Amino acid sequence: MQEIIFVVEQAPEGGFSARALEASIFTQAESIEDLHARVRDAVRCHFDNGDAPRMIRLHFVRDEVIAA
Repeated sequence: MQEIIFVVEQAPEGGFSARALEASIFTQAESIEDLHARVRDAVRCHFDNGDAPRMIRLHFVRDEVIAA
């Protein structure tokens, strides 16, 4: 695997949650900088040595509500 993709959403209670699409990896953080570190750590912990993807892609999803 060359790349792993995470879907990142703002958590209702604040901060961010990130969920990998093709692996059972989930993490949360209060800031974007902390999220980067936690995602890297979660990927390293999930894969065996040498099997981790070389690139991590964060796909940010944002809901926007407007008046009708």
